[in-house]
Amino acid sequence: MSTPRLRSVHVHPVKALRGHALAEAEVQPWGLAGDRRWAVVDASGTVVTQRRHPRMALAAAEPLPGGGIRLSAAGHRTLEVEEPRPSSTIRVEVFDTPVEAVPAGPAADAWLSDFLGAESRLVHMDDPARRRPIDPEYALPGETVSFADGYPLLVTTASSLDALNALIAQGDHADEAPLPMNRFRPNVVVEGTSPWAEDGWTRLAIGEVTFRVAKACGRCVVTTTDQLTAARGKEPLRTLARHRRQGSRLIFGQNLVPEHPGTVRVGDEIKILD
Repeated sequence: MSTPRLRSVHVHPVKALRGHALAEAEVQPWGLAGDRRWAVVDASGTVVTQRRHPRMALAAAEPLPGGGIRLSAAGHRTLEVEEPRPSSTIRVEVFDTPVEAVPAGPAADAWLSDFLGAESRLVHMDDPARRRPIDPEYALPGETVSFADGYPLLVTTASSLDALNALIAQGDHADEAPLPMNRFRPNVVVEGTSPWAEDGWTRLAIGEVTFRVAKACGRCVVTTTDQLTAARGKEPLRTLARHRRQGSRLIFGQNLVPEHPGTVRVGDEIKILD
Protein backbone atom coordinates (compact mmCIF):
# COMPACT_ATOMS: atom_id res chain seq x y z
CA MET A 1 0.00 0.00 0.00
CA SER A 2 1.40 3.41 -0.96
CA THR A 3 1.67 6.31 1.48
CA PRO A 4 -1.78 7.93 1.92
CA ARG A 5 -1.85 11.42 0.47
CA LEU A 6 -4.28 14.23 -0.09
CA ARG A 7 -5.62 13.84 -3.63
CA SER A 8 -7.85 16.90 -3.82
CA VAL A 9 -9.29 19.82 -1.85
CA HIS A 10 -12.76 21.28 -2.43
CA VAL A 11 -14.75 24.25 -1.20
CA HIS A 12 -18.40 25.04 -1.81
CA PRO A 13 -18.73 28.81 -1.26
CA VAL A 14 -22.55 28.72 -1.32
CA LYS A 15 -24.12 25.73 0.37
CA ALA A 16 -25.64 23.38 -2.26
CA LEU A 17 -24.14 25.14 -5.30
CA ARG A 18 -21.27 23.72 -7.36
CA GLY A 19 -17.93 23.18 -5.62
CA HIS A 20 -14.44 24.29 -6.61
CA ALA A 21 -11.20 22.32 -6.49
CA LEU A 22 -8.18 24.11 -4.99
CA ALA A 23 -4.48 23.34 -4.77
CA GLU A 24 -4.48 24.32 -1.09
CA ALA A 25 -6.82 25.75 1.52
CA GLU A 26 -6.59 27.37 4.90
CA VAL A 27 -8.16 25.33 7.67
CA GLN A 28 -10.16 27.44 10.10
CA PRO A 29 -11.86 26.17 13.26
CA TRP A 30 -15.25 25.99 11.49
CA GLY A 31 -14.03 24.56 8.16
CA LEU A 32 -11.98 25.39 5.10
CA ALA A 33 -11.68 29.11 4.38
CA GLY A 34 -14.54 30.14 2.13
CA ASP A 35 -16.45 26.89 2.45
CA ARG A 36 -20.22 27.19 2.89
CA ARG A 37 -20.13 30.69 4.37
CA TRP A 38 -23.11 31.56 2.15
CA ALA A 39 -26.51 29.89 1.92
CA VAL A 40 -29.78 30.27 0.04
CA VAL A 41 -32.99 30.59 2.03
CA ASP A 42 -36.62 30.48 0.96
CA ALA A 43 -39.40 32.95 1.74
CA SER A 44 -39.76 31.51 5.25
CA GLY A 45 -36.04 31.81 6.00
CA THR A 46 -35.32 28.10 5.75
CA VAL A 47 -32.01 27.14 4.16
CA VAL A 48 -32.63 25.26 0.90
CA THR A 49 -30.33 22.67 -0.65
CA GLN A 50 -30.26 20.15 -3.47
CA ARG A 51 -32.54 17.97 -1.36
CA ARG A 52 -35.39 20.25 -2.42
CA HIS A 53 -33.88 21.88 -5.51
CA PRO A 54 -31.54 19.53 -7.42
CA ARG A 55 -31.23 22.36 -9.95
CA MET A 56 -28.87 24.09 -7.50
CA ALA A 57 -26.12 21.78 -8.80
CA LEU A 58 -26.21 23.73 -12.08
CA ALA A 59 -25.18 27.05 -10.51
CA ALA A 60 -21.65 27.95 -9.46
CA ALA A 61 -20.36 30.39 -6.88
CA GLU A 62 -16.73 31.25 -7.57
CA PRO A 63 -14.81 32.70 -4.60
CA LEU A 64 -13.42 36.21 -5.14
CA PRO A 65 -10.68 38.12 -3.30
CA GLY A 66 -12.07 39.84 -0.24
CA GLY A 67 -14.67 37.18 0.53
CA GLY A 68 -17.15 37.88 -2.24
CA ILE A 69 -18.47 35.44 -4.83
CA ARG A 70 -19.36 35.38 -8.52
CA LEU A 71 -22.66 33.62 -9.29
CA SER A 72 -23.03 31.97 -12.68
CA ALA A 73 -25.26 29.48 -14.49
CA ALA A 74 -25.97 28.64 -18.11
CA GLY A 75 -28.52 31.03 -19.56
CA HIS A 76 -28.09 33.57 -16.77
CA ARG A 77 -25.85 36.59 -16.52
CA THR A 78 -23.00 36.40 -14.04
CA LEU A 79 -23.31 38.43 -10.86
CA GLU A 80 -20.56 39.50 -8.48
CA VAL A 81 -21.67 39.72 -4.88
CA GLU A 82 -19.52 41.49 -2.31
CA GLU A 83 -19.22 40.10 1.18
CA PRO A 84 -21.83 42.11 3.08
CA ARG A 85 -20.63 44.36 5.84
CA PRO A 86 -21.58 43.12 9.30
CA SER A 87 -24.86 44.82 10.08
CA SER A 88 -28.26 43.76 11.23
CA THR A 89 -28.86 40.04 10.83
CA ILE A 90 -31.90 37.96 10.04
CA ARG A 91 -32.80 34.64 11.59
CA VAL A 92 -32.63 31.65 9.26
CA GLU A 93 -33.12 27.96 9.94
CA VAL A 94 -30.61 25.22 9.15
CA PHE A 95 -32.18 21.81 9.78
CA ASP A 96 -34.58 23.36 12.34
CA THR A 97 -31.75 25.19 14.13
CA PRO A 98 -31.97 29.01 14.19
CA VAL A 99 -28.87 30.85 12.96
CA GLU A 100 -28.23 34.57 12.53
CA ALA A 101 -27.00 35.61 9.07
CA VAL A 102 -26.43 38.81 7.09
CA PRO A 103 -28.54 39.40 3.94
CA ALA A 104 -26.48 39.70 0.74
CA GLY A 105 -28.82 42.19 -0.88
CA PRO A 106 -31.59 42.50 -3.49
CA ALA A 107 -29.42 41.87 -6.57
CA ALA A 108 -28.35 38.44 -5.32
CA ASP A 109 -31.88 37.67 -4.16
CA ALA A 110 -33.27 38.49 -7.60
CA TRP A 111 -30.62 36.37 -9.37
CA LEU A 112 -31.34 33.32 -7.23
CA SER A 113 -35.11 33.77 -7.35
CA ASP A 114 -34.95 33.86 -11.14
CA PHE A 115 -32.64 30.84 -11.32
CA LEU A 116 -34.69 28.68 -8.93
CA GLY A 117 -38.12 29.94 -9.99
CA ALA A 118 -39.06 30.61 -6.39
CA GLU A 119 -38.60 33.48 -3.95
CA SER A 120 -35.09 33.13 -2.56
CA ARG A 121 -32.54 35.13 -0.58
CA LEU A 122 -28.78 34.84 -0.27
CA VAL A 123 -27.32 35.16 3.21
CA HIS A 124 -23.79 35.23 4.60
CA MET A 125 -22.44 33.91 7.90
CA ASP A 126 -20.49 36.88 9.20
CA ASP A 127 -19.02 35.39 12.37
CA PRO A 128 -18.70 31.57 12.32
CA ALA A 129 -16.94 31.65 15.68
CA ARG A 130 -20.24 32.33 17.43
CA ARG A 131 -23.14 31.72 15.07
CA ARG A 132 -23.66 27.94 14.93
CA PRO A 133 -22.35 25.34 17.39
CA ILE A 134 -21.63 21.77 16.38
CA ASP A 135 -23.97 19.11 17.79
CA PRO A 136 -22.80 18.95 21.43
CA GLU A 137 -22.97 15.15 21.38
CA TYR A 138 -19.96 15.16 19.06
CA ALA A 139 -18.29 18.49 19.89
CA LEU A 140 -16.01 20.02 22.45
CA PRO A 141 -17.16 23.25 24.14
CA GLY A 142 -17.00 26.24 21.82
CA GLU A 143 -16.65 24.34 18.53
CA THR A 144 -18.65 25.83 15.68
CA VAL A 145 -19.43 25.17 12.03
CA SER A 146 -20.38 27.17 8.93
CA PHE A 147 -23.51 26.41 6.87
CA ALA A 148 -22.16 22.88 6.23
CA ASP A 149 -24.60 20.11 7.08
CA GLY A 150 -23.14 19.59 10.54
CA TYR A 151 -19.34 19.49 10.78
CA PRO A 152 -16.38 21.59 9.61
CA LEU A 153 -14.95 19.14 7.04
CA LEU A 154 -15.89 15.96 5.23
CA VAL A 155 -13.21 13.47 4.19
CA THR A 156 -13.68 10.65 1.68
CA THR A 157 -11.25 8.16 0.17
CA ALA A 158 -10.71 7.25 -3.45
CA SER A 159 -10.45 3.55 -2.67
CA SER A 160 -13.83 3.49 -0.94
CA LEU A 161 -15.44 5.12 -3.95
CA ASP A 162 -13.85 2.46 -6.17
CA ALA A 163 -15.22 -0.25 -3.87
CA LEU A 164 -18.66 1.33 -3.84
CA ASN A 165 -18.72 1.62 -7.63
CA ALA A 166 -17.77 -2.06 -7.91
CA LEU A 167 -20.76 -2.94 -5.72
CA ILE A 168 -23.08 -0.70 -7.74
CA ALA A 169 -21.90 -2.40 -10.94
CA GLN A 170 -23.09 -5.74 -9.52
CA GLY A 171 -26.56 -4.46 -8.61
CA ASP A 172 -29.88 -3.59 -10.21
CA HIS A 173 -28.72 -0.15 -11.38
CA ALA A 174 -25.34 -1.07 -12.79
CA ASP A 175 -25.84 1.41 -15.62
CA GLU A 176 -25.40 4.25 -13.12
CA ALA A 177 -21.82 3.23 -12.23
CA PRO A 178 -19.24 4.57 -11.94
CA LEU A 179 -20.27 7.56 -9.85
CA PRO A 180 -17.84 10.48 -9.53
CA MET A 181 -16.68 11.76 -6.14
CA ASN A 182 -18.55 15.04 -6.57
CA ARG A 183 -21.78 13.19 -5.73
CA PHE A 184 -20.55 13.18 -2.12
CA ARG A 185 -19.40 16.84 -2.02
CA PRO A 186 -16.33 16.26 0.18
CA ASN A 187 -13.80 18.85 1.32
CA VAL A 188 -10.78 16.57 1.22
CA VAL A 189 -10.22 13.35 -0.73
CA VAL A 190 -7.52 10.90 0.35
CA GLU A 191 -5.76 8.37 -1.89
CA GLY A 192 -3.47 5.44 -1.03
CA THR A 193 -5.66 3.72 1.60
CA SER A 194 -7.48 0.42 1.60
CA PRO A 195 -11.25 0.56 1.00
CA TRP A 196 -13.24 1.69 4.04
CA ALA A 197 -10.06 2.29 6.08
CA GLU A 198 -11.60 5.57 7.22
CA ASP A 199 -14.16 3.63 9.28
CA GLY A 200 -11.43 3.00 11.86
CA TRP A 201 -9.95 6.49 12.05
CA THR A 202 -10.39 8.63 15.18
CA ARG A 203 -7.58 11.17 14.63
CA LEU A 204 -5.50 11.99 11.59
CA ALA A 205 -3.06 14.56 10.29
CA ILE A 206 -3.24 16.06 6.82
CA GLY A 207 0.09 17.73 6.34
CA GLU A 208 0.49 20.19 9.20
CA VAL A 209 -3.09 20.04 10.47
CA THR A 210 -4.56 17.45 12.84
CA PHE A 211 -8.23 16.53 12.95
CA ARG A 212 -10.61 14.65 15.20
CA VAL A 213 -13.08 12.30 13.52
CA ALA A 214 -16.51 13.24 14.87
CA LYS A 215 -18.68 10.58 13.24
CA ALA A 216 -19.41 8.80 9.99
CA CYS A 217 -21.35 10.84 7.45
CA GLY A 218 -24.94 9.76 6.84
CA ARG A 219 -25.90 10.23 3.20
CA CYS A 220 -29.08 11.65 1.67
CA VAL A 221 -30.81 12.04 -1.70
CA VAL A 222 -28.25 14.64 -2.81
CA THR A 223 -25.85 11.76 -3.59
CA THR A 224 -28.27 10.52 -6.26
CA THR A 225 -28.11 13.88 -8.06
CA ASP A 226 -25.86 14.18 -11.11
CA GLN A 227 -23.86 17.32 -10.37
CA LEU A 228 -23.54 18.15 -14.08
CA THR A 229 -27.17 17.67 -15.16
CA ALA A 230 -29.20 17.75 -11.90
CA ALA A 231 -30.88 14.47 -12.95
CA ARG A 232 -31.61 12.00 -10.16
CA GLY A 233 -31.08 8.25 -10.13
CA LYS A 234 -31.25 5.45 -7.56
CA GLU A 235 -27.58 5.15 -6.70
CA PRO A 236 -25.63 5.20 -4.50
CA LEU A 237 -28.38 5.00 -1.87
CA ARG A 238 -29.64 1.59 -3.03
CA THR A 239 -26.18 0.06 -2.68
CA LEU A 240 -25.30 1.92 0.52
CA ALA A 241 -28.51 0.57 2.05
CA ARG A 242 -27.35 -2.99 1.34
CA HIS A 243 -23.71 -2.66 2.29
CA ARG A 244 -23.08 0.51 4.33
CA ARG A 245 -25.92 0.83 6.80
CA GLN A 246 -25.19 2.05 10.33
CA GLY A 247 -28.44 1.99 12.26
CA SER A 248 -30.82 4.18 10.26
CA ARG A 249 -28.00 5.93 8.39
CA LEU A 250 -26.36 5.06 5.09
CA ILE A 251 -22.74 6.08 5.46
CA PHE A 252 -19.94 7.21 3.19
CA GLY A 253 -17.07 9.38 4.43
CA GLN A 254 -16.20 10.80 7.83
CA ASN A 255 -16.90 14.17 9.43
CA LEU A 256 -13.83 15.99 10.74
CA VAL A 257 -13.22 18.72 13.31
CA PRO A 258 -9.85 20.52 13.08
CA GLU A 259 -7.77 20.59 16.25
CA HIS A 260 -5.92 23.76 15.20
CA PRO A 261 -5.65 26.08 12.18
CA GLY A 262 -3.19 25.56 9.34
CA THR A 263 -3.04 24.88 5.62
CA VAL A 264 -3.69 21.66 3.71
CA ARG A 265 -2.23 21.12 0.25
CA VAL A 266 -2.80 18.60 -2.51
CA GLY A 267 -0.06 15.98 -2.14
CA ASP A 268 0.18 16.31 1.65
CA GLU A 269 0.97 13.08 3.47
CA ILE A 270 -1.84 11.63 5.57
CA LYS A 271 -0.93 10.20 8.96
CA ILE A 272 -3.42 8.13 10.94
CA LEU A 273 -2.80 9.07 14.57
CA ASP A 274 -5.46 6.95 16.33
